[in-house]
Amino acid sequence: MLAQAMTERTPSTRTPPRAAGLVCLGEIMAPHGIKGALRVRSFTTVPADLVAYGALSDASDQRRFTLTLIGESRGALIARVDGVEDRNAAEALKGVRLHVPRAALPAPEPESYYHADLIGLRVVDKAGQAIGTVRAILDLPAGAVIEIETLTGGELLLAFTDATVPTIDLAAGLMVVDPPEEIEAR
Repeated sequence: MLAQAMTERTPSTRTPPRAAGLVCLGEIMAPHGIKGALRVRSFTTVPADLVAYGALSDASDQRRFTLTLIGESRGALIARVDGVEDRNAAEALKGVRLHVPRAALPAPEPESYYHADLIGLRVVDKAGQAIGTVRAILDLPAGAVIEIETLTGGELLLAFTDATVPTIDLAAGLMVVDPPEEIEAR
């Protein structure tokens, strides 16, 4: 029951932005039918685990949503939300990202990381030269890629592998990278 907002050094979309202290586990995509059901995209490793953490909140942590799963369709979960009884109410929730407090998630296994824990880390090369900050983790078919915002305002995309990312020190807020020589920041 770990969030896909989690990655192992080898993990279909851009990591959603995170709210302070919260981890995004899913997003309401659209209404499903006319009786208030919703299509929901889950960012958890096992999609149905989206509801395993209890009530979810919006990014402001002001609104709470209790979801009940009723099925799956075209790669999305179909869910009912307490208090949403018709298509108009469901349509009003389109695009809402669903969060839980970071503390509600279990500790990741060794060498596994929640995306939310990596975003914002300072990035340096093996010599200690500052490169930038982790902006996002992209889960692509060929594997995870780290998007780094460079100090010059450009971007650097690196494969998230042991060779390219030899050190992650969450306590120090630091990621050490060893990019291939042909890679340059844009």
